[in-house]
Amino acid sequence: MNTSLEWLNQIDRSILYFINNNLSNPIFDLFFTTITNEHLWAIPVLIGLMALIVRGGKRGKIAAVLVLIAASATDKTVVEIIKPAIGRLRPSHALGDTINLLVPKGGRYGFVSAHAANIFAGTTVLSYFYEQWKKPLLFLAFSVAVSRVYVGVHYPGDVLFGGLFGYGMAWLVITLWVLLKMRELKRGRTWVRYS
Repeated sequence: MNTSLEWLNQIDRSILYFINNNLSNPIFDLFFTTITNEHLWAIPVLIGLMALIVRGGKRGKIAAVLVLIAASATDKTVVEIIKPAIGRLRPSHALGDTINLLVPKGGRYGFVSAHAANIFAGTTVLSYFYEQWKKPLLFLAFSVAVSRVYVGVHYPGDVLFGGLFGYGMAWLVITLWVLLKMRELKRGRTWVRYS
């Protein structure tokens, strides 16, 4: 491994140890293990998307569909392409007992974090349609990303690049939506109007 890459890995490990060990306390343990558990927040997310579809009018329906497209495309790309191609071991697999592991180890590879990518993809799309939700959504996405480092299953670089990837995928989906909307409006089709 070249020197600059080893230097970046060392910084990544140092920040991981700071977040995972030095910030460790019972309140953070409860908060981060709860927010990182997709089984706990899958139901509220599905309820939220259903509420958008049922009660959000045309804007809500379009936003919900684009969230699902962005998050699904992001997740599939991360899990099936990026993680196997990069092959970077998670800290939970590479660092053994030197970290404070608060959840199961997870899959073998960690770069990039699917949690971070998916949450940033979904919240970015929602923020586009509902600007007033932007700050709480950003807080949620940031908290989920940090939780993955805190519980010991990802390096900070995993969540940083996962978040950036999810953000980029969201904007790709939004851009495609805007192009489709403009084309449909030029053709006189109103199904794309929501305001």
